[in-house]
Amino acid sequence: MLQQTQVATVRTYFTRFVERFPDVRQLAAASQDEVLGLWSGLGYYSRARNLHLCAQLVVSQHHGEFPRQANVLQTLPGIGRSTAAAIASLCFGERVAILDANVKRVVTRVLGFDGDLALAANERTLWDAATGLLPSPSVARTCMMGYTQGMMDLGAMVCLPKAPLCPVCPVRQRCCAAESGEPQRYPVRTRTLKRSSQSLWLLWLRRADGSVWLYKRPPAGVWAGLYCMPVFDSEQEMRDALPEKLHKRLQMQPAFRHVLTHKDLHLHPCVIDLHHGQTEWGDGRWVSAAQWPALGLPAPIRTLLEAPGGA
Repeated sequence: MLQQTQVATVRTYFTRFVERFPDVRQLAAASQDEVLGLWSGLGYYSRARNLHLCAQLVVSQHHGEFPRQANVLQTLPGIGRSTAAAIASLCFGERVAILDANVKRVVTRVLGFDGDLALAANERTLWDAATGLLPSPSVARTCMMGYTQGMMDLGAMVCLPKAPLCPVCPVRQRCCAAESGEPQRYPVRTRTLKRSSQSLWLLWLRRADGSVWLYKRPPAGVWAGLYCMPVFDSEQEMRDALPEKLHKRLQMQPAFRHVLTHKDLHLHPCVIDLHHGQTEWGDGRWVSAAQWPALGLPAPIRTLLEAPGGA
């Protein structure tokens, strides 16, 4: 949950999640819909899908016990090299380096490593350098938890991206970046991802009893696996999907922007209030006001439905 998300946002989600799934077997036995429902609003939903699948594989392939070695942990869905190393070192004392964004900053600054991390070869070299900084094998198992946590905390609270707190840094005396007076130069990465934008029209079909028409999104793409209003790439495409008699009943709501990691979504909600007898609108189903809050919904859809007068 903490990947790409701040602690303050995660706290309530984490509490709810572990109360419902106190161990890996209960998580593995749950439906994906329930998992996504508890994750709804937290974003980056591939994390929830990977977590669920990971739990299922831990139960089916590892007898419900998490592997203790980083190289085995890496074979599980959603666990990359750095996360695998964090689990193995923090939980099981394995002598293995992590290299998340915060630790990359610490290592490149301490060593004065100015290789462009947009290049895979330089990234591999940095991994080797981070491994070289680990405690010696003779004492590693007893101190790896403290070392790994210390590196993470140093990057998160002291070795900050734009205003590093060099005067209070415990490794200032051996830091090449601090000595150069330009710590913000590190790490070096020339390639940046360009932001894109997309406009989507949301067909908001609702009844007087508060039920709304929702369908489950495909397993890939934006909002994969979540429940959503029917989505269209243009207003005309939406109108073409509706019986002509309903065109005059479309109520165009104010458009708004929803920001994803590398994309801005410009969303155009379009409401149609329907009578109880009108039931079939293609794929999907009517979901009552008592049911939809528990579903996995994209954050902007939940915001629309929870707004006063929304559902």
